[in-house]
Amino acid sequence: MTTETKPSDQNPMVNAKVDGVGKRTKRKRRCRETNMTMVRSPQVMFPTLVRSPPVMFPLQRLYMACLEVFKGVGTVPSPSGDRMLRGILDDLMPEDIGLSRNLRFVGHDNTVFYTMICQCENFLLYALLLPENAVIPLHDHPEMTVFSKLLVGKVHIKSYDLVNPDVIDNPPPSSQLKLACLKEDGIFTAPCKTSVLYPTSGGNIHAFTAITPSAILDVVGPPFSKEDGRDCTYYKDVLQAISPKCWGQRSGSGSGSGKWPFHQVSDHQL
Repeated sequence: MTTETKPSDQNPMVNAKVDGVGKRTKRKRRCRETNMTMVRSPQVMFPTLVRSPPVMFPLQRLYMACLEVFKGVGTVPSPSGDRMLRGILDDLMPEDIGLSRNLRFVGHDNTVFYTMICQCENFLLYALLLPENAVIPLHDHPEMTVFSKLLVGKVHIKSYDLVNPDVIDNPPPSSQLKLACLKEDGIFTAPCKTSVLYPTSGGNIHAFTAITPSAILDVVGPPFSKEDGRDCTYYKDVLQAISPKCWGQRSGSGSGSGKWPFHQVSDHQL
């Protein structure tokens, strides 16, 4: 009877070697599989991105605030809008509108210069540049609210409010003469707080005299318009400190009755 011999029976060494290779191969496979199982990609946690508001320059903040505050003809800024504009202007510096703190005018003849920064439907934003001794004569801002910020220099400001003719028994004899209440007569030095005048109060008729080279930033709303009757009128002092009795002021009429220093002003063309 013939017995069939297997290769492993004929050569035990080969068999052992083959078995060894097979074992190593299996071991390597297990390592690979183990590595693939154990090594995992870390879970990436992406932070929640929150869009931060853009950083605005002071002049941009002022412009955006004016868009919100000035509502058009026949309106005045609300108390909250008034406070917001005052706060922005109080913090404004000459550098914010491209001016030097050391203004120099070469070859000037006391001419007042101005530069328009922004002109919109509901407001104007401009800078007045005054050489030393330059004068902006008495003028008004009919139906307007004006925020003024002295950025550079020293300026003498004189301002009036017209007295309501209804509180006067005997109005001035000429239609060009008007009775006015002195609101301000003093010197201001930059930096100082923002001043505000309103359509019928706050010194709507005012004049500036530059003691040193000066710059004033004005925010005016609504803008001047000849077509709509908001043209600038110029005035001059006619008499100083007129007694209220001369004009027969009714007792108890108006705020501060009997205590106002009255003046006459006359409108005229420059």
